[in-house]
Amino acid sequence: MKRSPSRFRRLDGALADLPVEEPMLLTELDGFLTGLLICPEAIPSDEWMAVVWGAETDGVPPFDDPLDVQWFADAVAARRHEIARDLARGRLRPILDRDERSGEVLWEYWIDGVAEAMALRPDAWQALAADNRTAAPLERLTLLIAVAREESELDSVQINALSDAAVVEMTDAVQCLHAATARDGDMAEGGSGPMTKAKVGRNDPCPCGSGKKHKHCCS
Repeated sequence: MKRSPSRFRRLDGALADLPVEEPMLLTELDGFLTGLLICPEAIPSDEWMAVVWGAETDGVPPFDDPLDVQWFADAVAARRHEIARDLARGRLRPILDRDERSGEVLWEYWIDGVAEAMALRPDAWQALAADNRTAAPLERLTLLIAVAREESELDSVQINALSDAAVVEMTDAVQCLHAATARDGDMAEGGSGPMTKAKVGRNDPCPCGSGKKHKHCCS
């Protein structure tokens, strides 16, 4: 998929112009939409769009022109659809910012967006911790969130090592969770329930698309 830089620049600018104290960054929105798509429970769009608008707006679109409201909602929906398509193909491509001085990937904003989505249904996510298919990738994702928020118990050497591998770690973990929790057509958009999946052997390629054997990835 060839992305349109102008479309993303416009969406980034619209987010920055929202009349709230801390509007989402584009990369944070991208992580948030990804988190919604791998959530084990479908979340109504009016509920999660209220988070995008910002708490100060009480869920009311903060635009004077209805055409601006429609454009913004359509742009968010289009990006959500692109993420869903990439996940289904096993090729998640998150939108990530870079530090202009060092060139370092600022993955923390994206993973914080995922965490915001997870906070909408904490009980549903907690249930995944008891599932053998999802416990390991969920643990990896949770650790990355803790590191991003400076809440982990890792030492500085461990944190640096994890940060260096963070993009690969978070995309692999998300793909593994998607493979285990994918909804047929995404229930939030009209699907009726979980997909029926063929059993994956331990030595077969992992369905998350990581290229690793299932026993070394999401088993």
